[in-house]
Amino acid sequence: MSKKNDKKTGMISKDKVVAENRKARFDYEFLEEFEAGIVLKGTEVKSLRLGHCNIVESFVGPKNGEIWIFNLNIPEYMQAGSHLQHEPQRPRKLLLHKREIDKLLGSVTRQGLTMVAKKIYFDKNGRVKLEIALAKGKKSHDKRETIKERDWNKQKQRLLRGKN
Repeated sequence: MSKKNDKKTGMISKDKVVAENRKARFDYEFLEEFEAGIVLKGTEVKSLRLGHCNIVESFVGPKNGEIWIFNLNIPEYMQAGSHLQHEPQRPRKLLLHKREIDKLLGSVTRQGLTMVAKKIYFDKNGRVKLEIALAKGKKSHDKRETIKERDWNKQKQRLLRGKN
């Protein structure tokens, strides 16, 4: 996760990752990725610009034929007045094209796949984007295989460098 702060304002610069769900890579096998916008309030965007967000406990799901993200924790922006604050863990609507929504909902209902929130970031235009993926859950033996492969790659690198 690369965070680069602006020296004047202390805010994270554009086109940078705010939060990443690293555990999802271990628990799921990603099949297809989508980029979605999020409907946010002003204080939520300001809080995200400061780098405050927790995406690990969040999940993506359907609600009334639309795709929403639930349990995404964006803490309150402390400089705003108390009457302007947002609810930190409210459900937030995701902005996708109709054919993308149909594809996601169809894959979830027919194939039993899962929608996983991977990371939240600012694009080059300064808009907040959420990267979601259609994923299939890994079994415990698949997770062990991932760990073995990662350890073997580390050992190969050490051997190539001559550091046993």
